[in-house]
Amino acid sequence: MTDNILIIGANGQLGNEMKDLIGMVPQCNFLFTDREQLDLTQPQQLKNLFEKHHFSFCINAAAYTAVDKAETEVSTAEAVNATAVRLLAQTCHQHNTILIHISTDFVFDGLKNHWYNETDEPAPISIYGKTKWQGEEAVRMECPRHIILRTAWLYSKYGNNFVKTMLRLGKEKPLLSVVADQIGTPTYARDLAKVIMNITEKLYQAHHAQQSLTSYFGTYHYSNEGTASWYDFATAIFELAHYQTVVKPIPTTEYPTPAVRPKFSVLDKSKIKNTFGVNIPNWRESLKKCLLELQKGE
Repeated sequence: MTDNILIIGANGQLGNEMKDLIGMVPQCNFLFTDREQLDLTQPQQLKNLFEKHHFSFCINAAAYTAVDKAETEVSTAEAVNATAVRLLAQTCHQHNTILIHISTDFVFDGLKNHWYNETDEPAPISIYGKTKWQGEEAVRMECPRHIILRTAWLYSKYGNNFVKTMLRLGKEKPLLSVVADQIGTPTYARDLAKVIMNITEKLYQAHHAQQSLTSYFGTYHYSNEGTASWYDFATAIFELAHYQTVVKPIPTTEYPTPAVRPKFSVLDKSKIKNTFGVNIPNWRESLKKCLLELQKGE
């Protein structure tokens, strides 16, 4: 019997990248849904879908990600990032479905000056971060067969993201000011999508070999290798895209936003590398690949 995999958030950056990679798990059927096909806040919709298809895996790439808007649209952020995730986790548990849930570096306050690992205590400083942390906790409480993947600074040829914004602004303006005192790691959504497919394939093979999956479940960090500020990231984008745009480094205090961002949110990826044998590219190498994809689409 072929296993079914549900991917929620199909039209986002990560969802679109996963659509391109379904050949990595050829023995499974994929069902991609977005808000139009599946409203996560409607229990009956979820119940009907799970009863119809009997999913072995559910990958939740849906989220309310408007970080600044979340400061005023609190109830919407909570509904999508926390309440709906709890309902999804409960449904997955009822149907013995493995839930792979995508979370964020924003669950940390950014006050640490060393890599964050999975055992560090979350202390979110924005509504977005708080609601994503609530979603994580709901998954842990409601669905023991889960993998939570925290990632950071996601970009892709799909959707709206920092890379595409910089390329657009770089064509319009000769000089851009970019924050230089927030440190993290850009993550190419295609790399993350590949890791999710690899994890799914590993779990599928282990399950069908009647091996215990318990040691695989839990929380993991994934971003590309290396560290950067937003200024470093912008500079690299223009350099690799051969733009003449000049980038001026500025402190966060010169670019106030409604939501506070972590000052430092570099993620330690040792656990995912050791558990799943993942090879992680440096962020600059992955940025080159994404820029080539964007050039192809022009």
